[in-house]
Amino acid sequence: MSARILDGKVIAEAIKREVMAEIAELCYKPCLAVIRVGDNPASAVYVANKIKTAEQVGIHSEHHHFPATISQESLVDKINELNDREDVDGILVQLPLPTHINELEILERIDPKKDVDGFHPVNAGKLLQGNECLSPCTPAGVIEILKRSNIQISSKHAVVVGRSNIVGKPMAVLLLQENATVTICHSRTENLSDITRQADILVAAIGKPGFIRARDLKDGVVIADVGINQIKDEAMLHEFFDGEELRRRLEIVRKKGATIVGDVNPKEASYKASAFTPVPGGVGLLTVAMLMKNTLKASKLHRESK
Repeated sequence: MSARILDGKVIAEAIKREVMAEIAELCYKPCLAVIRVGDNPASAVYVANKIKTAEQVGIHSEHHHFPATISQESLVDKINELNDREDVDGILVQLPLPTHINELEILERIDPKKDVDGFHPVNAGKLLQGNECLSPCTPAGVIEILKRSNIQISSKHAVVVGRSNIVGKPMAVLLLQENATVTICHSRTENLSDITRQADILVAAIGKPGFIRARDLKDGVVIADVGINQIKDEAMLHEFFDGEELRRRLEIVRKKGATIVGDVNPKEASYKASAFTPVPGGVGLLTVAMLMKNTLKASKLHRESK
């Protein structure tokens, strides 16, 4: 079986064009405020990418960067200020935060109507009830990939490996809303392979490189690989790739020190699955595109409620 690669770039670009076209029809420019604390290199890259994409689609962005020593109180004050500003439509706090900061309190301080990450308990509750809300970007992106790739979700058995509040749990809810039958697995699930082999649609979000192998997959499964794992060990790359892709990945590691892989072994998935998302080039690109879509949606929620 030759699996179809679900190209996240093509789908993400389509969503961004749709957002851009809708923003062009507005009488205002939506505003996204991004808060970053400390100097985590990965966070710096993620924030830069979000700000760049926002400008591309016509969203004004603000970058509020604070030292790692900022106090809980000062960070809360900044969020309160952004909540009160009429010109700010979306607020995003880049995670992780320094250990002395209470992440839950910070996320709960964001006005739910401006919560473009979809992490606030109000949005989580509305999502569970099937009400209109701002949904977490990564799970929403997976749904977009499946729908726009003409993959049937309704009536299918979807298995989600991972139970985080950011991906696993909301992913299960969104799949339920599309009328899938959903099973959630996690690190303590017994006989995990017995369950994953039942999946028509498998969403891998467990955070372990190449964890899902051929033995865990049913023939013809559709795989959405949410994992983003850095690999520096060249020997491991031989387990995941061969041919030209192996040579390319080895070159990346030798030049940059690491390459990115997902939670599914791509070499083995390619002959078991009917379709799968690559890493990179898959779900990750949709996350940023859906952030733009959420910012546009938040701007309407915010401004139309006034």
